[in-house]
Amino acid sequence: MKLGVFIPIGNNGWLISTTSPQYMPSFDLNRTVVEKAERFGFEFALSMIKLRGFGGPSQYWDHNLESFTLMAGLAAVTSRIQLLASVAVLTLPPAFAARMASTIDSISHGRFGLNIVSGWQRAEYAQMSIWPGAEHYARRYEYCTEYVKIMRELWETGRSDFKGAFFQMDDCRLSPRPEKPIQIIGAAQSDNGTRFAAETCDYNFCASFGINEPTRVAPSVARLVAAAEKAGRDVGALILMMVIADETDAAALAKWEHYKAGVDLEALAWRDAQAGDDPSKDPFATKSRLTRTGKEKLPTSMGVLVGSYASIARMLDELAGVPGVCGVMLTFDDFIIGMEQFGTRIQPLMASRANLKQAA
Repeated sequence: MKLGVFIPIGNNGWLISTTSPQYMPSFDLNRTVVEKAERFGFEFALSMIKLRGFGGPSQYWDHNLESFTLMAGLAAVTSRIQLLASVAVLTLPPAFAARMASTIDSISHGRFGLNIVSGWQRAEYAQMSIWPGAEHYARRYEYCTEYVKIMRELWETGRSDFKGAFFQMDDCRLSPRPEKPIQIIGAAQSDNGTRFAAETCDYNFCASFGINEPTRVAPSVARLVAAAEKAGRDVGALILMMVIADETDAAALAKWEHYKAGVDLEALAWRDAQAGDDPSKDPFATKSRLTRTGKEKLPTSMGVLVGSYASIARMLDELAGVPGVCGVMLTFDDFIIGMEQFGTRIQPLMASRANLKQAA
């Protein structure tokens, strides 16, 4: 099973709480996290793009770095790990994003990939007067499909004359081109999004849910696998999962309960109101997913593994056994401590990383 880390490009990582570790994002912090990931044999690191936070007492995600420039810096100080930036497609023309990607590919010597962010939070774009209107919700994956086609044409041939509903290229040129094909990653859950991922992407992040329920992601993965088979393609399923670990199950659970006690209800309400702007009735869309998980008032919307080092290793091995899963992208309550715990105490116990241990 591939391992990745979802690096903390926004303040406080992925815990929407006033009692969880509070910190600002910085290049130095993310460099330390990615260097640890590289040292422990992780295959990839991904940075999100977030243009407006959720506010509340925790100021959740009110402070963010920019994805492309961060990964360019990290490309210069790493040597092996794959680096994935995120592009908010409404903010950059595809030809310009393709050139930025090609530049970081040159810095990293072929280790760059790109995560496609279709745009679900209206306020991120309305604040800059670039929100196209409610119709974007229904057509955003058509937009993304054209976007990726243009980038791939430029990367593969150095030229694009693409003509579509959203973009018209006129002898658009790109040189130098990437050393090798740049992988495209999606993070879609809706029916339209899953179809986009199956037809266009190399990997897709499938949503995880619950506390200590690693196999609960199976239906989401199965939907992607079925869509990819229909499209005649092989698309890898990556799972986003938070790890909260300690010496014993009880100690880890105590930390989780402490974070839950400080859940930032104001930030959650703002997030959910933004998701509610989408008129879609799709039961797998962001709005529906947050409606289901938001009822529990938990300080994160992803699946969480809480336990001792041995318990975390066992649950990750269970996740690796879900048909279609090819990797997991991890977040931590405290990234510096969490990465060290994972690399030295958890990963050596994982059967799904046995080949890495043999190679070492």
